[in-house]
Amino acid sequence: MNDVTAKRKLQPAGKIPAADQPLYANRQKVYPKAVSGPVRRAKWAVLALCLAVYYLVPWLRWDRGPTAPDQAVLVDMEHGRLYFFFFEIWPQEVYFLTGLLILGAIGLFAATSLFGRVWCGFACPQTVWTDLFMWVESKIQGDRNERMRLDKAPWTAEKWRKKALTHAAWVAIAAATGGAWIMYFNDAPTVTVEILTGQASAQVYFFFGLFTFTTYLLAGWAREQVCTYMCPWPRFQAAMLDENSLVVSYRAWRGEPRGKLKEEGRGDCVDCRACVNVCPTGIDIRDGQQLECIGCGLCIDACDDIMKKLDRPTGLIAFETLKNIAASEVATKAIPPCAARTQAGMGVRHVPKFIRARTLIYAGVLTAVMAVMLGAWLLRQEVTLAVLRDRAPLFVTLADGGIRNAYTLKIANKAREAGELTLVMESAAPLRLTIQEAEEIGPNRFRVTTRGDGITQWRALATRSPGARQPESTPVTFRLLDARGRTVVRTSSVFLGPHGETRR
Repeated sequence: MNDVTAKRKLQPAGKIPAADQPLYANRQKVYPKAVSGPVRRAKWAVLALCLAVYYLVPWLRWDRGPTAPDQAVLVDMEHGRLYFFFFEIWPQEVYFLTGLLILGAIGLFAATSLFGRVWCGFACPQTVWTDLFMWVESKIQGDRNERMRLDKAPWTAEKWRKKALTHAAWVAIAAATGGAWIMYFNDAPTVTVEILTGQASAQVYFFFGLFTFTTYLLAGWAREQVCTYMCPWPRFQAAMLDENSLVVSYRAWRGEPRGKLKEEGRGDCVDCRACVNVCPTGIDIRDGQQLECIGCGLCIDACDDIMKKLDRPTGLIAFETLKNIAASEVATKAIPPCAARTQAGMGVRHVPKFIRARTLIYAGVLTAVMAVMLGAWLLRQEVTLAVLRDRAPLFVTLADGGIRNAYTLKIANKAREAGELTLVMESAAPLRLTIQEAEEIGPNRFRVTTRGDGITQWRALATRSPGARQPESTPVTFRLLDARGRTVVRTSSVFLGPHGETRR
């Protein structure tokens, strides 16, 4: 007998030495059972809404004029635009996207503090597409018991047929999903025809294949493993919960001690495992709050169905606050299982407190971010002016002793129509401005035209007369004036002279 065998013989029955335990546990396939009820109907409604929005939005049209794309929602990477109905975001306005991401994050935090993992259970893309894939699977292979028997059965022609049909349907859904994602970055009708006729670019086919494969993999094969092992959200969402958050809970004070229906002194839980059989992650909600629980609430429908058949009150599993659970446990501690215990436990419950310090903070942050974004949008300028002074060289000394600085002027016109503006340069120094290919209408005043929905670039030269004594760095201001002489936008820069290389 070697040392390892001796050590194992000394271990208590059923236990494996820590050193011999595997680092990776094989997946135990989950076979969720179909269930009906109010929670399931709510999940179907959310699923239908999410899928309809995702698949149909790229096909919506929005008239922006003859020179702009007419797709309502489009990320135009080629021209650097993001279109969302009547909103048009330029690359330099990416802070609007940042604001939307912050709003989404804070909104998710607020929803979690109020209703637990409602996002995970109802609206998360992983949940939505996994639900859809499982529905297809059940329609082809049958419900839980039929699927389990099919997987254990030898490979017959019927099994091959059902499995092939299931995976073909999954691939079709995954392809539609990948194609829809591509449509958010290309004109939907055009790219659809190009994909189907083989005329799309290699880039389009690459991303189409990538999103098709990942959808098929994550919703068809990985499923609950994404929620349990890959997603970071379960690992820190508990920090957003408190005793007043509504979470899927098993009322142990009413269900325990569990046992068979006709056994005396038993709670309402008959240990039928209906709640476990419908769980998409395969957990037992009766074990308490768990990282794997996505808060979908299907166990509520399954348990309520059993309670109705047994002529017992529903709500053994429910969306409940931990505060109410604790209060009911205290109130029923000395009462044996009976109708009076149920009444006593339910009688001490309180309406969930939705308005509390945590939710008020989230509401305040949401309001502040929305106010900042609204203000930024209302103050958004249709015309912007960027002044880029040449860095090499910083200045040029002319043959007559004058000093010249060169600038590149970029005028962005976010309106659809071309415009005509007056460009003015102002400075305390006696500078002379010239702009190539622009009409001079006065001292340091030029008429410039702007391209609609585009950027116009001008080359400007500012010259200081020879012999003029000025600081090595002189502030200059460029202004754009409209037809009425009002300032549309102003931008500051500097004019550098000798020894200006050492200063900014």
